[in-house]
Amino acid sequence: MNYRMFLRMAKWAHTPPGTKRVVLVLSIVAACLVLFAVERFIGLPEWTQMEPTRDKRFPTHQDLQE
Repeated sequence: MNYRMFLRMAKWAHTPPGTKRVVLVLSIVAACLVLFAVERFIGLPEWTQMEPTRDKRFPTHQDLQE
């Protein structure tokens, strides 16, 4: 850790953030965890999946075998 992080931690210890900011940060973290859980356990719809594309300029090993 660099000294700036220690200065920031000291500033937060002396003057902690307000209640609204804490609620905002915790709600953002909670929203991210909910999105992660939905993607992990339910999965993503098929229309959001990208199909792998191959660059035609660079042949693959299978192309060289043919």
